[in-house]
Amino acid sequence: MTETVVSPPTQLFSDLYISENPQRSLEELTKALEEGSDNAEFYCQRAYAHILLQNFNDAVLDAKRSLELQPNNANAFLRKGEADFHLGNYMSAQETFKQGQTLHATDSTFSTWIKRCEEILNASSTAELSTSQQKTPKYRHDWYQTESQIIITVMIKNVQKDDVHTEFSERELNVNVKLPAGEIYDLNLFLCHSVVPDQSTFKVLSTKIEIKLKKAEAIRWDKLEGQPEHRVKHFTPDSLHKYPSSSHYTKNWDKLVGEIGEEEKKEKLEGDAALNNLFQQIYSDGNDEVKRAMNKSFMESGGTVLSTNWMDVGKRKVDVNPPEDMEWKKF
Repeated sequence: MTETVVSPPTQLFSDLYISENPQRSLEELTKALEEGSDNAEFYCQRAYAHILLQNFNDAVLDAKRSLELQPNNANAFLRKGEADFHLGNYMSAQETFKQGQTLHATDSTFSTWIKRCEEILNASSTAELSTSQQKTPKYRHDWYQTESQIIITVMIKNVQKDDVHTEFSERELNVNVKLPAGEIYDLNLFLCHSVVPDQSTFKVLSTKIEIKLKKAEAIRWDKLEGQPEHRVKHFTPDSLHKYPSSSHYTKNWDKLVGEIGEEEKKEKLEGDAALNNLFQQIYSDGNDEVKRAMNKSFMESGGTVLSTNWMDVGKRKVDVNPPEDMEWKKF
């Protein structure tokens, strides 16, 4: 009886799955292909794993194999183009991206890569400035992205890690490099989207500086740099409760309300208002027994008696005792 080899579903190796653990994905895809699954999509996604692991030559080979099996696979053209680009084969990368664009004209990713290749090819064909004319050292930097990271490479060779200083913030990246000749190179970028500074890192290799920025959101960036946003004015403790006015000074309304309250306390009250104010003052200044006596006598007498003597009213029920010129009626 012949054993049937069941291949893992293609959707298992999504871009997100691979970007989370490229090495594991590479091993799993290799195993699937070794078991006889000559699957164009597996070759294409293994090329993506190779790109993330910077095995660009292997990525080109896998992308080519995918295209041999499925010539109209736009994603395989994208993988091959990216790998060629990182290998410095810009003309080949540009041509590959153009082929992929004909298959997927609505995907702006191809246009972005084509434009990037054109910029580099145009720059390389322009005569460079003489060293005496250059005030600041010029080095090329490039970038690509995964589902969760932005990877920036600065093409400076033979620098020491201690001579490289980076500052990460939510929307800014600053890189300062002391070159072997003693010159200083600065790279300052205002990023298109937010990153997580605490989870962003860099490392110094013999041929370049590699910076990995952790995306704050798992979205595709159309470009690396953006425009600074307008600063939002924040309130300070001193500015709270100060309302707009046509006058040339501001008023602290909390202070004004407090002053009015003090003035009200000092006003001379008359009649029932004065009596009520007296009772309120006695109640607020009294101890627990005084307050209990006042509450009990007032409630039991129907509001006709108000006593502060708990020793008296605490032992008995307080009877109704209206004034002589008034008659008590129970409704």
